[in-house]
Amino acid sequence: MRRSMVGLAAASICALALGACSSSGSTSSADSSSPTSAASTAGASTTTQASSPPESASASGGGTVLSDGNYKIGLLLPETTTARYETKDKPYFTAALKAACPNCTLSYANANSDASTQQQQAESMLAGGVKVLVVDPFDGVAAASIVSAAKAQNVPVIAYDRLIKSPDLAYVVSNDYKQVGVLQAQTMVAKLKAENVDPSSGGIIMINGATTDNNAGNIKAGALSVINTSGYKVLSETDTWDPAQAQQWVSGQITKFGHKIIGLYSANDNNGNSAIAAFHAAGWSDADIAKLALTGLDASQQGLQNIVAGLQLMTTYNAFKLEATKAAQAAVSFASGKTPASNGTVDGHPAFLNPPVAVTIDNIESTVIADDFWKASDICTAQYADACAKAGIK
Repeated sequence: MRRSMVGLAAASICALALGACSSSGSTSSADSSSPTSAASTAGASTTTQASSPPESASASGGGTVLSDGNYKIGLLLPETTTARYETKDKPYFTAALKAACPNCTLSYANANSDASTQQQQAESMLAGGVKVLVVDPFDGVAAASIVSAAKAQNVPVIAYDRLIKSPDLAYVVSNDYKQVGVLQAQTMVAKLKAENVDPSSGGIIMINGATTDNNAGNIKAGALSVINTSGYKVLSETDTWDPAQAQQWVSGQITKFGHKIIGLYSANDNNGNSAIAAFHAAGWSDADIAKLALTGLDASQQGLQNIVAGLQLMTTYNAFKLEATKAAQAAVSFASGKTPASNGTVDGHPAFLNPPVAVTIDNIESTVIADDFWKASDICTAQYADACAKAGIK
């Protein structure tokens, strides 16, 4: 892990409130006057396995054995729409658990965007004897019932990546999501000003995250704290993590505002990619889209490729490996009767929080590639090879 990413966040940063995740399952999409929702079509998945991941998934900082116990640890993730959960968080957590507690076993389930399914998965794990639950909630309010059920069996619950709204929560491992929004908006506004984009010529459209996701609210608050003092105005906004809904909404805004859209704020990469598709479908050129200073989150493969191609200005990188490692280590500490260290609090709960990093074409190599989050070859596929060479990414 790159050293700048493994330093602890300052206490003043860590005191900022967090909530759910940038890629929460529950979605609502509309302008401010007409919210809608999309139902999940995916089924739930649940597995129980020994904590023995691929060697390549080994998590930074996970090499210290914290316990030689044989505890069962439960990990509940929220959805599969965003690739990070199955391809990053799960293997990173599994590797860190193996390193911290070689004899521990992992009970794993993914709710596939359904709060009631996640509740059932938690109840099944509790019945199966887990000592600790690590929960990335699909719905941070509904998941309070998971904490209540766990408390009845004296099982600590760690909120992973998103806050669970419960006074009985034991610990939080997450990122500073308000700062995510600040970084996104600062990078966008700086680009618009550098290009001498006249604020009176139009405004920004905003694709925020779902209203069921507390993190989305914090990201939006951080972004608006910058945009509202920048001189640029918001033409319209929507709240969804569903890429299909995002694309449909953006298409409508293009019809409504046309080239009065001078900035394109997206809370994550998936929605940003859908917005690009909408602009292409409306006949906008790559050069026109590039002027919109598109933002993102998650440092996804497609998001980084859009940056290399010049279609997206930035993404925001949270060190998922460190986050998963700290969650696994905290789980082992609780299982063995110890209290894990923290570097701040969230809603009064002890917490470990990561500081986010803005990733642009200028620092892809020194962030996500240096951290082995992605290899250059993952980003610089045939379609993007020339753009990568031009940017010096190799």
